[in-house]
Amino acid sequence: MRWNLFADVPEAELETVLSIARRRTFARGEVVFHEGDPADSFHLITRGRFAARLRTRLGDTALLSILGAGEAFGELALVGEPHPRSTTVTALEAAETRAVYGKDFARLRHDHPAIDGVLVSLLAEQVRRLSQRVVEAYYVDAEARVRLRLVDLATTYGVADGTAPVTLPLTQEEIAGLAGTSRATVNRVLRQEEGRGTLSLGRGRTVLLDVAALARRRR
Repeated sequence: MRWNLFADVPEAELETVLSIARRRTFARGEVVFHEGDPADSFHLITRGRFAARLRTRLGDTALLSILGAGEAFGELALVGEPHPRSTTVTALEAAETRAVYGKDFARLRHDHPAIDGVLVSLLAEQVRRLSQRVVEAYYVDAEARVRLRLVDLATTYGVADGTAPVTLPLTQEEIAGLAGTSRATVNRVLRQEEGRGTLSLGRGRTVLLDVAALARRRR
């Protein structure tokens, strides 16, 4: 498997990193790590999907992201001393990762300084994602953010060309967390799109019928 976040990393350097990765398997609902745990490992997803959640100041749980095969999480484990985990990550289904542990990576960097390019690539991708979300928060209205997340989720759940229906097994509250808005706003957008025929609604799930049409209206 080739991860998009390593697109600019030479194959030899990536293979060197993968040589120290440990195969980890997770059952549906199994917690990979909890918010506040020491960050000791970085995970490259090879199969399945994972949810990243955190506790808000009000005590609620917010869904921040859903990650699938070819994506990764926990990159701060590779930077210096262990940092506390900022989220709780849980497997949404039977899943598998390649885990790179911070201590192993530190030894690898010592023996192969060129591996720093992998770390730079990881951190650059994280900065890019955070910058994109900041721009959206300031300049993209809430309804457009809902459509953006629906299109993103279509890709996460396996639709690359926008032609096939895809089922999102998520509640409206969870979609609201991903979009950084209220459940009422999500419900309004989903009802509008259902009226247009781009999706259908069920209990705890949304079926995307026309991802291409959603993508055209996401801004």
